[in-house]
This record gives sequence, C-alpha cells and structure tokens, in this order.
Amino acid sequence: MTAIRPLVMKFGGTSVATVDRIKNAAAIVKQQKAKYRHVVVVVSAPGDTTDELIEKAHQITRTPDVREMDMLLATGEQVSIALLAMALKEMGHDAVSLTGPQAGIRADAVHTKARITSINPANIVKHLRAGRIVIVAGFQGINPNDDITTLGRGGSDLTAVALAAVLKSPRCEIYTDVEGVYTTDPRLVPEARKLDTISYDEMLEMAGSGAQVMQGRSVEVAKKYGVVLDIKSSLVRSPGTVICR
Repeated sequence: MTAIRPLVMKFGGTSVATVDRIKNAAAIVKQQKAKYRHVVVVVSAPGDTTDELIEKAHQITRTPDVREMDMLLATGEQVSIALLAMALKEMGHDAVSLTGPQAGIRADAVHTKARITSINPANIVKHLRAGRIVIVAGFQGINPNDDITTLGRGGSDLTAVALAAVLKSPRCEIYTDVEGVYTTDPRLVPEARKLDTISYDEMLEMAGSGAQVMQGRSVEVAKKYGVVLDIKSSLVRSPGTVICR
C-alpha cells in the first residue's frame, strides 16, 4: 500500500478520561514518535462518556432511532481526538484529528454495530508524509448511505487493528488501565500472573470466556492479517503482553 509503515497506538476511555490523562497519553505518543517517526493514534471516548450518552437518549425515548444513536455516540470519540491533538500541539508536535469517515473507514449499513467493509488510508498517509501525528476517532465509520455509523462495543480496538493491517504497521499498541493480559482477573485474584506473550488463539479463548482486555473481533482481525498486538498500561511504564502467532 505504501512505504510508510506507522506505529499504531490505541488509547482506551480510561486512558483519556481526564485532562491529566490526556496529557499523559500525549507524552507517551511523543515518546513513541521519536522512536518510530510515523505514528497513528486511535482514541476511545473519554471515561464513561458513551454510557452517559446512551442514558441521556433513553431519558428522552425508550426506543431511540438507531441512526440518531450513531450520530450521538460518535461525538464521544471526537472529544478525545480534538483534545489529544491540542495536547500534542502544545508539546510542539504537529498533529491532526480525523473522524472515522475522514480517515477513510467505510462500514456496512447496520447501525450501532456495523462492520468495517474497507479502508482507504490516503488521507492518513497524506498527513503522515507531511510529518503530522494522525489521531483517528475509534468506533466509527461511514456507511453506503453516507451516514456515520458505530462499530459496537470494543469498536475502537477494531479500528486500531484494521488500520494497522491496512497500513502494514510493525505493531499495534493497545493502552489500557491494566498492565497486560493476566492468567485471570487481577482485581479479583491477587495471585494472577501477567503473561509476557500469548497466541491469538489463546487470547480468543480468553475473550470467549469473558476476558474484557481485548474485543474478540479485533483479535480475529489481528490473527487474519498477522498484526502484532502489544497490550500495556498507559498509567504505569512497564512491558505489557504481546499477542502474536
């Protein structure tokens, strides 16, 4: 597709929940930009924003129109991308925020749980060639009717993995509030052990058993296209868990 093979980084909602955490995420991006030169960042909505928007919709109607729900829910990620771009500019880096449609992400016509059908990364590559850090709203795309649509729970993971596949990225770093993948939930079992590496199939099995660290569909896409995933904490600087073949 292109000679540019950017690092793809994804920050979950807890990693951008407050202004301080957005600044922290920007510092991590700045550090990786020095190492990889080209960087694409995918961001979720801040904290519990998506749940709060869903609650507001249900306060207005018991049966919200699905098209309008997508219009509503897509706004959460736009808050994150704009604020993160501002934080990076304040640090002296040229950055640009893009919605899913602006990033060339096309999806099918199923509202609130669409599937990505194709990605045209030309706009992303244009900005990368100009030296910018590209920040993409996760969880969203545009459907055949030119309506914005969302990809369902965990959709930002899917956005990041799909972009890494199309851009032939060396790896896709997923930043979250845990330090990696554990043998069991460390919040419930103090003896839980962090894994240094795990296979796609093992991760899919764990996701199927209820592990919430990675969305199952995202792992399937990563396995199909050989995208190396690195799950790590945005709050603690330590090695995470690599998911690979």
